[in-house]
Amino acid sequence: MAAFPTVKLADCVDLLAGFAFKSQHFTDKPDDIALVKGENVSQGCILWEISKRWSAAEWTTFEKYQLRTGDVVVAMDRPWVPAGLKWAYIRRDDPKSLLVQRCCRLRSNTPRLDQDFLRFVIGGAGFESYVMPITTGVNVPHISGKQILDYKFRLPPLPIQSRIVGILSAYDELIENSQRRIKILESMALALYREWFVHFRFTGHESFPRVPSPLGDIPKGWEVKTLGEIVALITKGTTPTTLKRQFQTEGFNFIKAEAIEESGTLIESKFAKIDSETHELLKRSQLCSSDILFSIAGVIGRVCIVPDRVLPANTNQALAIVRCVSPFLIPFLYMTLRGDVFQNYSFGRIVQTAQANVSLTELKAAPIAIPPDGLIARFNGFAEPVMEQIQLLSEQIKNLRRTRDLLLPRLLSGQIDVETMAS
Repeated sequence: MAAFPTVKLADCVDLLAGFAFKSQHFTDKPDDIALVKGENVSQGCILWEISKRWSAAEWTTFEKYQLRTGDVVVAMDRPWVPAGLKWAYIRRDDPKSLLVQRCCRLRSNTPRLDQDFLRFVIGGAGFESYVMPITTGVNVPHISGKQILDYKFRLPPLPIQSRIVGILSAYDELIENSQRRIKILESMALALYREWFVHFRFTGHESFPRVPSPLGDIPKGWEVKTLGEIVALITKGTTPTTLKRQFQTEGFNFIKAEAIEESGTLIESKFAKIDSETHELLKRSQLCSSDILFSIAGVIGRVCIVPDRVLPANTNQALAIVRCVSPFLIPFLYMTLRGDVFQNYSFGRIVQTAQANVSLTELKAAPIAIPPDGLIARFNGFAEPVMEQIQLLSEQIKNLRRTRDLLLPRLLSGQIDVETMAS
């Protein structure tokens, strides 16, 4: 097979750096325009839930910085973190958005380059490997627009680009379908939890009169206890200053809050790595199977259960480690931490320092209405199969991502004949 010609991004891409929107004019109004800035550019997606916003009345004023479907965005400050390159693309269903300074937008400016193909170029291992060694700056690692545009890659003819996009997009679609199924399953379990343990409309609730409690009236036979009273351990992880520049490419998993999706699944490609000596040194942050992680800094309220497959692993101080006395309590407690009542409690106790955070003391003091064991057992009968299905789907997502990421560099380099794959 003939090699594809090598081009620079500068030959076929228009790069635009974002605008310096003034932070004092940011809003949190859901009807305003989402801002895309470095803090919410993740690996392959935008974290819209933490986006700051700008007045919708000024949308047309900033037409130049409007993002549209297919645009590729790269963070220029701290472009590479241990979880990977901070890049994303704008999907069809994403909200209207504006580009903020220290991020850049890449858009094909020639018919020779398909915009969808461009996102796979930027999302590939080749571009990430290019960015890592040329990122400069001690306090704020940075990459310039010129450095980005100097990146060289192989550009197949358009028909081959389209086939490559089709192959890789099929994996993305399967991943997104599994993610949607996970959200549906989570919604089902949370809806039952809310009905039984928040509104107290469990089967047979008519036979249980309400009695006063610190949380208001609750069914007779229930108790109000703090989170600290009903679990074996609540602590948080550790990231010593000396470790921050010592993450590895291989080794033990080091889980950060950014690796936890809103649905409660873990994205293993976003794990950092530490060596065995550091793993032993950080005993306080070593995780056990079925520990529940709750994010207490940055994006507050992300929750996941630690699966066996990621162990041995550690975590950092942005995540609280909640360890149950018995596996019996895990489904109930997991849904409690994900539920509206506990989430609202946590958001109401956020302290704004360098970043938003909730203290372990506040977390331990959170009051929870505890039902009788029999009702928890009945809930487990529904929740456990749902959670098992979620774990299976999460494993499928991991395998799909791994296969796609193995295919990507081979397709882009021409090592794999797309004609053969399509036949």
